[in-house]
Amino acid sequence: MPITIRRATVEDMVGMQNANLHNLPENYVLKYYMYHVLSWPEASFVATTTDISDSVGDELTIADENGNETKLDPNYVRQGEKLVGYVLAKMNDDPDQQNEAPNGHITSLSVMRTYRRMGIAEKLMRQALFALREVYKAEYVSLHVRQSNRAALHLYRDTLEFEVLSVEKSYYQDGEDAYAMKKVLDLEELKPSNYAHAKGAERIEDDFESDLLDATV
Repeated sequence: MPITIRRATVEDMVGMQNANLHNLPENYVLKYYMYHVLSWPEASFVATTTDISDSVGDELTIADENGNETKLDPNYVRQGEKLVGYVLAKMNDDPDQQNEAPNGHITSLSVMRTYRRMGIAEKLMRQALFALREVYKAEYVSLHVRQSNRAALHLYRDTLEFEVLSVEKSYYQDGEDAYAMKKVLDLEELKPSNYAHAKGAERIEDDFESDLLDATV
């Protein structure tokens, strides 16, 4: 099943919101996604599958008598492309923190349940972190995670090496506490080429003289 990680666009917002509503208790209105995508267009990413077998049928929309179209399945961005995860990221625009170094924030991360344990969340996060550093010059990034979300905590703390700064009491609307986390962003460390190969596999460096295609035979 091919999975593509690409930048989020305005056309993806309904699918992103749908993934959020299906998987997370913290939900946002559509204009909040638009705010992120329009203000920081290179910071947020989506994961999509282009497996034709995942198609919902010949038509993805229905039209009423006035010609207005309604999408049948909000998971689908277009025919044959289904949104299965996203990361919503932004730069810190808090007016009370204007004197701080440029820094980013991970607003939301979600992967549809049937597509978990495939490394999609990690790939989405790495792309967002790299973009925040390379494009927007963020020196660090912050996020919050529920204390009960052990899988997310493992991803952020153990895999992506975020630091737990503090516990924020009753951070969420239901009263649950949150870990406040931070990661200093190093551009060399974040380069996608560092993670393009399977763990333990030998990386082939381009010396601009050898034929890499011949070298891999």
